[in-house]
Amino acid sequence: MKKGWITLAPCMLALLLLFSSCKKEIISDEQHEILTKLLDWGKSGKTKESVYATGLNNPRGLKFGPDGTLFVAEGGTGGTNSTVGSCLQVPPPVGPYKGSMTGGRISRIDKYGLRNTLTDQLPSTKGNELSGGDISGVSDVVFVGSEMYALITAGGCSHGNPGFPNSIIKVNQDGSYRRIADLSAWAQSHQVKNPNTGDFEPDGDWYSMTNINGELYVVEANRGELVKVTLAGNISRVLDVSDAFGHIVPTAISYNGNTYFGNLHPFPIVNGSSNIYKLNGTSATVFASGLTTVLGLVADKYNRLYVLQNTTDNPFPTPSAGSIVLIDKKGKKETIATGFNLPTGMTMGSDGNLYVSNVGFGPGALGGGGRDRGARAPGPLDRTLSQPGGDPRGRRDGSGEVRLRDLDAGTLAGRATLAGTADVPALPPLHRVGGLLSDLCGGAQGGPRPEGCDRPGLG
Repeated sequence: MKKGWITLAPCMLALLLLFSSCKKEIISDEQHEILTKLLDWGKSGKTKESVYATGLNNPRGLKFGPDGTLFVAEGGTGGTNSTVGSCLQVPPPVGPYKGSMTGGRISRIDKYGLRNTLTDQLPSTKGNELSGGDISGVSDVVFVGSEMYALITAGGCSHGNPGFPNSIIKVNQDGSYRRIADLSAWAQSHQVKNPNTGDFEPDGDWYSMTNINGELYVVEANRGELVKVTLAGNISRVLDVSDAFGHIVPTAISYNGNTYFGNLHPFPIVNGSSNIYKLNGTSATVFASGLTTVLGLVADKYNRLYVLQNTTDNPFPTPSAGSIVLIDKKGKKETIATGFNLPTGMTMGSDGNLYVSNVGFGPGALGGGGRDRGARAPGPLDRTLSQPGGDPRGRRDGSGEVRLRDLDAGTLAGRATLAGTADVPALPPLHRVGGLLSDLCGGAQGGPRPEGCDRPGLG
């Protein structure tokens, strides 16, 4: 295990680390560590620490429901079903994928940190081991009023799941669902102008979505596009990102009266190579530049943007290298939280805090980590229940986490730094996202870049 250091800055700051399990239970000290820091800076500068919940399998997008319950989309556990010879595959080293019709999951976590499964009957898929075997499944959730919609990105024949296309589904309170839009079929009949042939995803790599006035705006990372989906299932393209900006790998989207989206950028990682774009009708302009590996974005009602960076200062995604950058309404950037471990999604709660899906992919997303070494907070968060066995099907529960940062409605007053430890699994040198791509693509050595090197490898 590798010991990571977490540094967090201004205002009330909290880390809530989420992992999912099959039971309504908080982890025991024997389970994977998710070091949760609940920091109440205020005027006293005192801190409170607590484990919140654990066991998520490859957590991605997350949203709060109208009743305050946190819902987390999970990639799941991958699969074994191959469709090689049956349909067009994602080329090596990213593909071919192996799928499963079940295992993709949506978890719900209440205000006390109790987790249960809303459904795990959604597809999951696993990429080629040559590129790290990245797992995807459910990539995001969103609410329109009291109704929840989920984005499926493990569907389609190219992901080993020919019986379940990439889709948007409406999910009921009992976990049942119905498909409202077939994104696989739409992608195959509506090509973008400049697809990246080296790692082309026939069914698309649909990463995130947001609710804009009762319609769903969805970002596709591999082909490069932004589409609008009505609740009746009508799909239309808003922006061909590949045509406007090339292969930038768009990922995160947020809306606060204006629509913004960010991009990951192809690997190897170059600091400052990602941007935030502002949508203007059917075109977009660069709103903020100088960012890196953007995988999460929150636009608040005070016209501030919070940008989740997966990794900085490394050529490939690396544990303990993620961060959050605040962009104020004047465009000034400030890093307000660092030390995240392969984060993949972010949302803001009604409490004004930011929640981040951490350890969202890689070996640690399916087991690993350490134990909590911090003092536990008083009250309902200071409860540790034993966790028997985990998944009854023998799967290993994962190590995703959510970090929460309380953001004042006014200025970001006060500053403090907390150093805390969290054991997170070290990715072997050749098993970062893209796995062996660190060698195959030349990496920091700047060698020739064969096909498949521009894959985001996350969704």
